[in-house]
Amino acid sequence: MTQKTSSVASSNLSGTVRAPGDKSISHRALILGAMAEGTTRISGLLEGADIMSTAGAMKAFGAKIKRSGDGIWEVIGCGEAGLQNPQGDVDCGNAGTGVRLIMGAAAGYPIKARFTGDASLSSRPMNRILTPLKEMGIHSKAERGGRLPVTLTSDGQLSPISYAPPQASAQVKSAILLAGINTTGLTEVVEATPTRDHTENMLRAFGAEVTSRPEKGGQRISLTGPVQLKAAQVNVPGDPSSAAFPIVAALITPGSDIIVENVMMNPTRTGLFECLTDMGGFLRTDNFRKSGGEVIADIHVKYSRLRGITVPPERAASMIDEYPILAVAAAFAQGVTIMDDISELRVKESDRIAATIALLTANGVDAEELENGMKVRGNGGATVAGGGVVATHHDHRIAMSALILGLQSETAISVDNASMIATSFPTFFDLMRNLGAEINA
Repeated sequence: MTQKTSSVASSNLSGTVRAPGDKSISHRALILGAMAEGTTRISGLLEGADIMSTAGAMKAFGAKIKRSGDGIWEVIGCGEAGLQNPQGDVDCGNAGTGVRLIMGAAAGYPIKARFTGDASLSSRPMNRILTPLKEMGIHSKAERGGRLPVTLTSDGQLSPISYAPPQASAQVKSAILLAGINTTGLTEVVEATPTRDHTENMLRAFGAEVTSRPEKGGQRISLTGPVQLKAAQVNVPGDPSSAAFPIVAALITPGSDIIVENVMMNPTRTGLFECLTDMGGFLRTDNFRKSGGEVIADIHVKYSRLRGITVPPERAASMIDEYPILAVAAAFAQGVTIMDDISELRVKESDRIAATIALLTANGVDAEELENGMKVRGNGGATVAGGGVVATHHDHRIAMSALILGLQSETAISVDNASMIATSFPTFFDLMRNLGAEINA
């Protein structure tokens, strides 16, 4: 079902809102809880469609998962019995993180499973995961040239490997480490550029010994298996990728003054905040504390006159999902913003480079597509023309970025479909309206 939605010029956003639970940690809590011995209790779980797909998949593998309150979930893990053969296809919906991590987790058990997903997920590459898993000993059959559906077969007797991913990818690293849980020996991932470390942090919380040490500008992550994971208490912090949308909305909307509470400040996830600060944005972090092994804080944001920057390529791993909304901020900056060496965006839910440039140019922003990046010439803080209907390509971040752009447009900006926003940010519309944003279904 499509849901045509538009946003119109808004003024002085104000108020205090709470960032929704982090999507990355929510996926991992369900997967590790399903593998562990005992009952894992999760608070603050993001109840978006992607996370519910992961919950359904882990149920298919034999875990018992139930909701006991708003964001409160219990996972009774498979423990020593291990993940079980699913009775039918394992449908991962639109959850790219979910399917890739679950493949890694399942690979360590004697199992045969066929993974499927929706049209968007079925267009995304899986060989980046399947290649190292094959080195460890699994057999896989991809029915559409490295894309879903994929049937994975394992005898549960994997060999540990030392693997250097050709691209910076926390999903690849995580899949290998999860498979390594049930191998005998040392499994290692050598990263040229460090990626988000949520899997390492959570594996430690579930009883695994994981070491990380610097190596030639990157890092080497090591895990010795086999390990019997033990259930844990997980408190899910707020998602910085979701917090990005109200934060950019406040920065570009004159008179705005907001606070976004409970935002995870893991340094592998804060690249966007660093960019916005470099652009002259007012972002003040207060009330630092720890939750679920992660540092969180409240972010105070005020409308700011932004300036264009060249984003350091090495920052990409810490903000790979935030480039579309950064491009929206760049549209209102003084000067040019260059975002390059981000080819990974071409294999997300959509080709996010092409889709971002299309949403900007359709609404009067001077922007161009580079071979592996984007260039945006900002207007110095004026409103944009707007009036476009943005093709979202079933990509939640493109949809939300377009609606934030519309908050400072002369004519309403519409998206062809907003229903997929529920995959990552089910409270987006209520949260933005509570701040005063004019977003209308």
